[in-house]
Amino acid sequence: MKKVVIIGAGPAGLTAANELLKDGNKDIEVTILEESQAIGGISQTVRYNGNRMDIGGHRFFSKSDEVMKWWSELMPVQGKPSFDDKKLGREKPLEQGGPDPEKEDRVMLVRTRVSRIYYRKKFFDYPVKMSASTIKNMGFATTMAAGFSYLKASVAKKPEDSLENFYINRFGKKLYSMFFEGYTEKLWGRHPRDISADWGSQRVKGLSIRAVLKDMFSKAFGGNKKNKEVETSLIEQFWYPKYGPGQLWETAADIAVQRGAKLLKGYNVRNIVCENGRIKSVVCDTKDGEKIIEGDVFVSSMPVKDLVCGMTGDKPSEDMISVAKGLPYRDFVTVGLLVRKLDLKNQTEIKTLGNIVPDCWIYVQEPDVKLGRIQIFNNWSPYMVKDPENTVWIGLEYFCAEGDDFWNMSDEECISMAAKELESMGVISSSDILDSHREKVKKAYPAYFDTYSRMNELISCLDGYENLYCIGRNGQHRYNNMDHSMLTAIRAAEAIKAGRTDKHDIWNVNTEKEYHETKSK
Repeated sequence: MKKVVIIGAGPAGLTAANELLKDGNKDIEVTILEESQAIGGISQTVRYNGNRMDIGGHRFFSKSDEVMKWWSELMPVQGKPSFDDKKLGREKPLEQGGPDPEKEDRVMLVRTRVSRIYYRKKFFDYPVKMSASTIKNMGFATTMAAGFSYLKASVAKKPEDSLENFYINRFGKKLYSMFFEGYTEKLWGRHPRDISADWGSQRVKGLSIRAVLKDMFSKAFGGNKKNKEVETSLIEQFWYPKYGPGQLWETAADIAVQRGAKLLKGYNVRNIVCENGRIKSVVCDTKDGEKIIEGDVFVSSMPVKDLVCGMTGDKPSEDMISVAKGLPYRDFVTVGLLVRKLDLKNQTEIKTLGNIVPDCWIYVQEPDVKLGRIQIFNNWSPYMVKDPENTVWIGLEYFCAEGDDFWNMSDEECISMAAKELESMGVISSSDILDSHREKVKKAYPAYFDTYSRMNELISCLDGYENLYCIGRNGQHRYNNMDHSMLTAIRAAEAIKAGRTDKHDIWNVNTEKEYHETKSK
């Protein structure tokens, strides 16, 4: 019997557990250790007074058929219209024989992808498109300046030794300064010139003005059907669990337990005991005191910093520990506000309940506020909101550092600040607020600066522990999407079942140079 210990019950950890046990494998014993009492990590769904919050927003879309199949087997795609689509007469592609979301809970909804940038109290397409509305909002002079700036960047490429140069090469300096510079600094707490270009290749990838224009003209003129090259276009729809991402991961946890996994909540891994190039056991703090969990194989989705700094015995060198200690993260705060209405006007052709703006996300580029993004949960799923016809449930996303002044604000101070910022932007009137809630998330975003430049050395060090497999966003200190985190887990499970100690396929996930929200035509 091979004992596998999985650290973390987020998407990566739960995928690994199910992949190890899915074939009725009786030769593997799986134990999942989860620090909190919640399931799903940053992909959890928070319940508050009958409303639900998605921490960070999660579109269920992947270029991997393997992942799409995994999701749909866990939660089948809707076969009947959802509440809002039925009421508004909106048509969606339905799965023949699929569940009715009005009658069943275990169902994936098909949702329309709408995300825009809010800048100077005007909406711009996200990603930025040189459309008629963009030109109108920017004005002729700014549009011309942006165009010439882009042409200049196309001819005189900058060395891609920073995220700033990465963006300028793709969008020109004018659009970079308008839509990327301030927002990126808000997100990371660092200027883009101080951030590795790796983050851009991880998240923006093939997207550029050229790609956007190509996509726009392809749609306008029907594209070249005979062209055998793989073209991409921005996804227009995605899947979403009826009650948010946490519902899917809670379902995945239940299935893993049914398959024989042992799920231990409230187990905070404090030390990782190393011996002769292997992991021997982990020491956990629990409400019942210290617990030691031994195993033959260890799968870690805990932050690399905490993993390395918690190693004892045959631990890494002081140099590698120093690298791990220096790995940076951005922490995250969401403020949920339940309001009677939004002051933003829906000037799109998309029908919505209450005629609210149709966005799932609004990226806030306003330089005078700390707010980074606004989620409108009504548009993710009407079932996330107790009364979606008469109230709007929004999530205000802030990026910060654990322990800074913003993080240390009381709930009342933070909610008051958030409400004032929204009012100053013309999004809501504070008199319309009915309820509020705050959530804080540590190490939400692994960052690409400071000792990150030596991450490859740290990977080699960790790979030296033959029975240790690092998976997921924090487990690899890589800005993985949910599907990428799952693929690292799937590759790890394959290696473990085959008895392979080579980790190359696991670390190689999400290194392709394609934009993460494009699809093959």
